[in-house]
Amino acid sequence: MRPGGRAAAGAVAAIAVAAAATVVLVLSAASAQTGRFQTDRFEYAALGDSYSSGTGAEAYTDEECLRSERAYPSLLAEDLGVDFDFAACSGAETDDLLDEQLDGLSRGTDLVTVGIGGNDIGWGVSLAACMMPDEHDCTPALDDAVKAIEDELPTLLDEAYTGIKDRAPAAEVYVIGYPRLFNGEGPCESIPHVSAEEQDLMNLGADMLSEVVAERSEAHGFTYVDVREAFEGHAVCDEDPWLHGYTGTGSFHPTAEGHEAGYYAALSEAL
Repeated sequence: MRPGGRAAAGAVAAIAVAAAATVVLVLSAASAQTGRFQTDRFEYAALGDSYSSGTGAEAYTDEECLRSERAYPSLLAEDLGVDFDFAACSGAETDDLLDEQLDGLSRGTDLVTVGIGGNDIGWGVSLAACMMPDEHDCTPALDDAVKAIEDELPTLLDEAYTGIKDRAPAAEVYVIGYPRLFNGEGPCESIPHVSAEEQDLMNLGADMLSEVVAERSEAHGFTYVDVREAFEGHAVCDEDPWLHGYTGTGSFHPTAEGHEAGYYAALSEAL
Protein backbone atom coordinates (compact mmCIF):
# COMPACT_ATOMS: atom_id res chain seq x y z
CA MET A 1 0.00 0.00 0.00
CA ARG A 2 1.31 3.43 -0.90
CA PRO A 3 2.14 5.86 1.94
CA GLY A 4 -1.00 7.37 3.40
CA GLY A 5 -3.10 4.69 1.71
CA ARG A 6 -4.85 3.58 4.89
CA ALA A 7 -5.67 7.15 5.82
CA ALA A 8 -6.99 7.78 2.34
CA ALA A 9 -9.04 4.60 2.47
CA GLY A 10 -10.43 5.65 5.85
CA ALA A 11 -11.37 9.04 4.46
CA VAL A 12 -13.11 7.43 1.48
CA ALA A 13 -15.03 5.12 3.81
CA ALA A 14 -16.09 8.07 5.95
CA ILE A 15 -17.25 9.95 2.86
CA ALA A 16 -19.20 6.91 1.72
CA VAL A 17 -20.92 6.61 5.10
CA ALA A 18 -21.77 10.31 5.08
CA ALA A 19 -23.09 10.08 1.54
CA ALA A 20 -25.26 7.12 2.44
CA ALA A 21 -26.66 9.00 5.41
CA THR A 22 -27.39 11.97 3.18
CA VAL A 23 -29.25 9.76 0.72
CA VAL A 24 -31.38 8.37 3.54
CA LEU A 25 -32.22 11.88 4.71
CA VAL A 26 -33.07 13.04 1.21
CA LEU A 27 -35.29 10.02 0.60
CA SER A 28 -37.10 10.64 3.86
CA ALA A 29 -37.68 14.28 2.98
CA ALA A 30 -38.82 13.35 -0.52
CA SER A 31 -41.53 11.18 1.04
CA ALA A 32 -43.40 14.31 2.13
CA GLN A 33 -41.61 14.30 5.49
CA THR A 34 -43.57 11.18 6.47
CA GLY A 35 -40.61 8.90 7.13
CA ARG A 36 -41.31 8.62 10.83
CA PHE A 37 -44.67 7.03 10.05
CA GLN A 38 -43.26 4.25 7.86
CA THR A 39 -43.52 0.99 9.76
CA ASP A 40 -44.37 -2.59 8.85
CA ARG A 41 -47.84 -2.34 10.42
CA PHE A 42 -48.79 1.27 9.79
CA GLU A 43 -52.45 2.25 10.27
CA TYR A 44 -53.85 5.44 8.73
CA ALA A 45 -57.49 6.59 8.79
CA ALA A 46 -59.00 9.52 6.87
CA LEU A 47 -62.20 11.01 8.31
CA GLY A 48 -64.37 13.97 7.43
CA ASP A 49 -66.73 15.51 4.92
CA SER A 50 -66.67 16.20 1.18
CA TYR A 51 -63.53 18.35 1.34
CA SER A 52 -61.70 15.29 2.64
CA SER A 53 -63.48 12.64 0.55
CA GLY A 54 -62.46 14.41 -2.66
CA THR A 55 -65.85 15.57 -3.97
CA GLY A 56 -65.08 17.59 -7.09
CA ALA A 57 -61.75 15.87 -7.80
CA GLU A 58 -63.39 13.11 -9.89
CA ALA A 59 -61.85 9.60 -10.26
CA TYR A 60 -64.30 8.41 -7.63
CA THR A 61 -63.87 5.02 -6.02
CA ASP A 62 -67.16 5.36 -4.16
CA GLU A 63 -70.17 6.99 -5.80
CA GLU A 64 -72.17 7.40 -2.59
CA CYS A 65 -69.55 9.22 -0.52
CA LEU A 66 -67.72 10.59 -3.58
CA ARG A 67 -64.34 9.39 -2.39
CA SER A 68 -61.64 10.15 -4.92
CA GLU A 69 -58.31 8.55 -5.64
CA ARG A 70 -57.10 12.13 -6.24
CA ALA A 71 -58.13 13.39 -2.80
CA TYR A 72 -55.39 14.34 -0.36
CA PRO A 73 -55.92 11.21 1.84
CA SER A 74 -55.40 8.98 -1.19
CA LEU A 75 -52.26 10.91 -2.14
CA LEU A 76 -50.89 10.58 1.39
CA ALA A 77 -51.63 6.84 1.56
CA GLU A 78 -49.89 6.35 -1.77
CA ASP A 79 -46.89 8.32 -0.56
CA LEU A 80 -46.71 6.26 2.62
CA GLY A 81 -47.13 3.04 0.66
CA VAL A 82 -49.91 1.76 2.92
CA ASP A 83 -53.54 0.75 2.70
CA PHE A 84 -55.82 2.99 4.73
CA ASP A 85 -59.33 3.31 6.07
CA PHE A 86 -60.91 5.99 3.88
CA ALA A 87 -64.06 6.89 5.79
CA ALA A 88 -64.55 10.55 4.81
CA CYS A 89 -67.91 11.03 3.10
CA SER A 90 -69.62 13.79 1.17
CA GLY A 91 -72.27 15.53 3.26
CA ALA A 92 -70.94 14.25 6.58
CA GLU A 93 -71.58 16.17 9.77
CA THR A 94 -69.95 15.58 13.16
CA ASP A 95 -72.76 13.17 14.15
CA ASP A 96 -72.06 11.11 11.01
CA LEU A 97 -68.39 11.00 11.88
CA LEU A 98 -69.19 9.71 15.36
CA ASP A 99 -71.78 7.20 14.16
CA GLU A 100 -70.22 5.92 10.95
CA GLN A 101 -66.54 6.80 10.57
CA LEU A 102 -64.77 5.61 13.71
CA ASP A 103 -64.92 1.85 13.13
CA GLY A 104 -61.50 1.86 11.45
CA LEU A 105 -59.81 3.43 14.47
CA SER A 106 -58.09 1.46 17.22
CA ARG A 107 -55.28 1.67 19.72
CA GLY A 108 -53.02 0.62 16.87
CA THR A 109 -53.94 3.56 14.64
CA ASP A 110 -50.84 5.64 13.92
CA LEU A 111 -52.22 8.58 11.94
CA VAL A 112 -55.62 10.24 11.50
CA THR A 113 -56.54 13.10 9.20
CA VAL A 114 -59.93 14.75 9.63
CA GLY A 115 -61.80 17.69 8.13
CA ILE A 116 -65.29 18.29 9.52
CA GLY A 117 -67.61 21.11 10.60
CA GLY A 118 -68.72 22.91 7.45
CA ASN A 119 -71.95 20.95 7.07
CA ASP A 120 -72.85 21.39 10.73
CA ILE A 121 -73.19 25.14 10.28
CA GLY A 122 -75.20 24.99 7.06
CA TRP A 123 -72.39 26.46 5.01
CA GLY A 124 -73.71 24.91 1.81
CA VAL A 125 -77.12 26.52 2.38
CA SER A 126 -75.44 29.90 2.77
CA LEU A 127 -73.47 29.45 -0.43
CA ALA A 128 -76.59 28.42 -2.31
CA ALA A 129 -78.42 31.51 -1.07
CA CYS A 130 -75.65 33.74 -2.36
CA MET A 131 -75.84 32.12 -5.80
CA MET A 132 -79.30 33.59 -6.32
CA PRO A 133 -79.84 36.62 -8.61
CA ASP A 134 -78.64 40.03 -7.48
CA GLU A 135 -81.93 41.14 -5.93
CA HIS A 136 -81.79 38.24 -3.46
CA ASP A 137 -80.21 39.07 -0.10
CA CYS A 138 -78.16 36.15 1.24
CA THR A 139 -77.08 37.99 4.40
CA PRO A 140 -79.65 36.23 6.65
CA ALA A 141 -78.34 32.82 5.59
CA LEU A 142 -74.77 33.92 6.26
CA ASP A 143 -75.80 35.32 9.63
CA ASP A 144 -77.33 31.94 10.53
CA ALA A 145 -74.07 30.18 9.61
CA VAL A 146 -72.01 32.62 11.68
CA LYS A 147 -74.32 32.14 14.66
CA ALA A 148 -73.91 28.37 14.35
CA ILE A 149 -70.12 28.78 14.21
CA GLU A 150 -70.16 30.76 17.44
CA ASP A 151 -72.87 28.94 19.40
CA GLU A 152 -72.90 25.33 18.24
CA LEU A 153 -69.75 24.34 16.41
CA PRO A 154 -67.25 24.36 19.33
CA THR A 155 -69.28 21.76 21.25
CA LEU A 156 -69.84 19.62 18.15
CA LEU A 157 -66.12 19.62 17.33
CA ASP A 158 -65.22 18.78 20.92
CA GLU A 159 -67.48 15.73 20.75
CA ALA A 160 -66.00 14.62 17.43
CA TYR A 161 -62.39 15.11 18.52
CA THR A 162 -63.03 13.34 21.83
CA GLY A 163 -64.48 10.40 19.90
CA ILE A 164 -61.35 10.19 17.77
CA LYS A 165 -59.05 10.41 20.79
CA ASP A 166 -60.98 7.74 22.67
CA ARG A 167 -60.81 5.29 19.77
CA ALA A 168 -57.24 6.05 18.67
CA PRO A 169 -55.39 7.33 21.76
CA ALA A 170 -51.90 6.78 20.31
CA ALA A 171 -52.54 8.35 16.90
CA GLU A 172 -51.13 11.61 15.63
CA VAL A 173 -54.19 13.58 14.49
CA TYR A 174 -54.06 16.27 11.82
CA VAL A 175 -57.15 18.45 11.49
CA ILE A 176 -57.52 19.91 8.01
CA GLY A 177 -59.10 23.35 7.65
CA TYR A 178 -61.13 24.97 4.89
CA PRO A 179 -59.98 27.45 2.23
CA ARG A 180 -61.41 30.86 1.43
CA LEU A 181 -63.47 30.30 -1.70
CA PHE A 182 -63.48 33.70 -3.38
CA ASN A 183 -61.10 36.46 -4.43
CA GLY A 184 -63.49 39.25 -3.47
CA GLU A 185 -63.42 40.86 -6.90
CA GLY A 186 -67.05 40.34 -7.86
CA PRO A 187 -68.94 38.16 -10.36
CA CYS A 188 -67.31 36.00 -13.00
CA GLU A 189 -68.57 33.39 -15.44
CA SER A 190 -68.90 30.62 -12.85
CA ILE A 191 -70.61 32.84 -10.24
CA PRO A 192 -72.46 35.53 -12.24
CA HIS A 193 -74.69 36.70 -9.37
CA VAL A 194 -72.22 36.92 -6.48
CA SER A 195 -71.12 40.44 -5.67
CA ALA A 196 -67.75 41.42 -4.26
CA GLU A 197 -69.46 42.30 -0.98
CA GLU A 198 -71.07 38.86 -0.74
CA GLN A 199 -67.75 37.21 -1.51
CA ASP A 200 -66.07 39.17 1.25
CA LEU A 201 -68.79 38.15 3.70
CA MET A 202 -68.42 34.48 2.78
CA ASN A 203 -64.65 34.68 3.11
CA LEU A 204 -65.10 36.25 6.54
CA GLY A 205 -67.34 33.33 7.47
CA ALA A 206 -64.68 30.90 6.20
CA ASP A 207 -62.11 32.64 8.40
CA MET A 208 -64.37 32.32 11.44
CA LEU A 209 -64.91 28.64 10.66
CA SER A 210 -61.17 28.06 10.32
CA GLU A 211 -60.41 29.87 13.58
CA VAL A 212 -62.89 27.80 15.58
CA VAL A 213 -61.66 24.54 14.04
CA ALA A 214 -58.06 25.53 14.81
CA GLU A 215 -58.84 26.50 18.39
CA ARG A 216 -60.76 23.33 19.24
CA SER A 217 -58.33 20.97 17.49
CA GLU A 218 -55.34 22.44 19.29
CA ALA A 219 -57.24 22.26 22.60
CA HIS A 220 -57.39 18.48 22.08
CA GLY A 221 -53.67 18.25 21.33
CA PHE A 222 -54.18 17.80 17.59
CA THR A 223 -52.24 19.53 14.82
CA TYR A 224 -54.26 22.03 12.79
CA VAL A 225 -53.42 22.34 9.08
CA ASP A 226 -54.44 25.77 7.75
CA VAL A 227 -54.95 25.65 3.97
CA ARG A 228 -56.04 29.25 3.40
CA GLU A 229 -52.59 30.49 2.43
CA ALA A 230 -52.07 27.49 0.13
CA PHE A 231 -55.14 28.49 -1.89
CA GLU A 232 -54.24 32.20 -2.15
CA GLY A 233 -54.37 33.21 -5.81
CA HIS A 234 -56.32 30.06 -6.71
CA ALA A 235 -59.84 30.94 -5.58
CA VAL A 236 -63.01 30.84 -7.65
CA CYS A 237 -62.68 33.44 -10.44
CA ASP A 238 -58.87 33.57 -10.20
CA GLU A 239 -56.90 32.93 -13.38
CA ASP A 240 -55.74 29.53 -12.10
CA PRO A 241 -58.54 28.33 -9.77
CA TRP A 242 -58.06 25.26 -7.60
CA LEU A 243 -61.71 25.44 -6.56
CA HIS A 244 -64.77 24.77 -8.68
CA GLY A 245 -67.30 27.53 -9.17
CA TYR A 246 -70.99 26.74 -9.42
CA THR A 247 -70.97 23.45 -11.33
CA GLY A 248 -73.59 21.28 -9.62
CA THR A 249 -71.92 18.30 -7.91
CA GLY A 250 -68.54 19.48 -6.70
CA SER A 251 -69.46 23.17 -6.60
CA PHE A 252 -67.03 25.18 -4.45
CA HIS A 253 -64.88 22.12 -3.73
CA PRO A 254 -61.20 21.64 -4.54
CA THR A 255 -60.24 20.36 -7.95
CA ALA A 256 -57.73 17.53 -8.29
CA GLU A 257 -55.01 20.18 -8.50
CA GLY A 258 -56.40 21.84 -5.39
CA HIS A 259 -56.07 18.57 -3.49
CA GLU A 260 -52.50 18.00 -4.66
CA ALA A 261 -51.02 21.50 -4.73
CA GLY A 262 -53.22 22.96 -2.00
CA TYR A 263 -54.39 20.43 0.58
CA TYR A 264 -51.69 17.80 0.18
CA ALA A 265 -48.89 20.36 0.01
CA ALA A 266 -50.06 21.99 3.24
CA LEU A 267 -50.47 18.61 4.97
CA SER A 268 -47.04 17.43 3.80
CA GLU A 269 -45.44 20.54 5.24
CA ALA A 270 -47.18 19.93 8.57
CA LEU A 271 -46.07 16.29 8.62
